[in-house]
Amino acid sequence: MSDKNLLIVLGSTAVGKTKLAVQLAKDFDGEIISADSRQVFKGMDIGTGKDLSEYLLDNFHIPYHLIDIKKAGERYQVNAFKEDFYQSFQEITDRAKLPILCGGTGMYIHSLLQNHELTAIPVNEALRGELALLDRQQLRQRLDSFPSELRKQADYSSAKRLIRAIEIAQFLHENEDFVTTERPQLKPLVIGLYNDVEKRRAKILSRLEERLSNGLIDEVQSLLSKGVSEEILIFYGLEYKFVVAYLKNELNLATLKERLGTAICQFAKRQMTFFRKMEKDGVQINWIEAGEDKQAIKSKAVDLVKRNFT
Repeated sequence: MSDKNLLIVLGSTAVGKTKLAVQLAKDFDGEIISADSRQVFKGMDIGTGKDLSEYLLDNFHIPYHLIDIKKAGERYQVNAFKEDFYQSFQEITDRAKLPILCGGTGMYIHSLLQNHELTAIPVNEALRGELALLDRQQLRQRLDSFPSELRKQADYSSAKRLIRAIEIAQFLHENEDFVTTERPQLKPLVIGLYNDVEKRRAKILSRLEERLSNGLIDEVQSLLSKGVSEEILIFYGLEYKFVVAYLKNELNLATLKERLGTAICQFAKRQMTFFRKMEKDGVQINWIEAGEDKQAIKSKAVDLVKRNFT
């Protein structure tokens, strides 16, 4: 009998994660937990690619969680996601259903698999201001001055991550009684969908055209009219950032499409880089190429689930 208790479907934007997760949920009596940092917000449907119609399959509604749980204009961070995830995970397992985590926000997924309780450590603005004056070599030296047990999960790959690692190490040094929360042990099967670069680009650009035709610009205008600030919309990500610039007449429509399309492709590349980093950190991802044969994709995924959950 398998001891797996969580199915994860991940991949870069526009690769078809939700479609596959919904199919697997129907076949294996599952419920979906979204791992998307923006789909938590109400009224942000087109720009975040919610596609809620995808959760209806053969007249069967697939239950989903962590979508439309916050008002647009609010903030949502990884620690809040973890709290919400574990609550949903427990509710689903209590119903003897299969929890299926689906999304492309790698940091959210990785924080669960690495049990990163350190995300609860608060921001230290004064320290960040001090560290912002240092270059990467100086930041590395500062971090290495802490005992190894305080920096064992540190990421040295960028100045931003070095600063956060120093912030965590200093907090732990000053708060030796810091206690992490007991969590259920996750034993996941991770399925990843991928495309080659050209196919990924074509899908991204096609979906962007579809979103613009379906009212992306009107959605952003509506959010602004409801009092969501330009600054917070820009914070929410690429689609909102570029459409805000278009509405301010800083871009024409052709330039909007060109620059936004390029930016989303670059974002998808970063997503894949993050997933590869997860593999280096010990996360086993079972990759399936998201080709044109949808039935073949599903069959490979179903076979993986059957071998790991039955």
